Amino acid sequence: MSVNPAKCSFVAAVRAADSAPSTPIIFFDGVCGFCNRSVNWVLRHDRNRTFLLAPLQGEHARRLVEPEIRENVASVVLLVNGASYIRSAAICRILMLFGGVWYFWGLLLWLVPLPLRDLGYRIVARYRYLLFGKLEACRIPTPEERDRFLD
Repeated sequence: MSVNPAKCSFVAAVRAADSAPSTPIIFFDGVCGFCNRSVNWVLRHDRNRTFLLAPLQGEHARRLVEPEIRENVASVVLLVNGASYIRSAAICRILMLFGGVWYFWGLLLWLVPLPLRDLGYRIVARYRYLLFGKLEACRIPTPEERDRFLD
């Protein structure tokens, strides 16, 4: 797996800056088994290295995600150009940012009314620990993945 120097220097810049980055960041529950499987899926499918990743329990989430979202939402959070997307809206946007056939699936999901999309999301979120387990600690990226993670 090749390392993109531009992304590496960007990670260093994000770590040093307090402003919202322009590269999309996916914040996830670092102790959720389902969320960690989803992160693995993103890493496998994000061949263009579009996304950076960070746990909601980390320092970057404390700095970049609004407290009411971070503390009260059992959710994935997508931060793009200072805008935060949560729950099903985040999933739709992530798929669309992948491009190609994933854009189509994200757009199709986006057409489902928000209350119905979020109902499905909340059901999965409510039972995710029961179905997929809860980890003792946040996911530790492998050395090959390190440049993709902020925390």
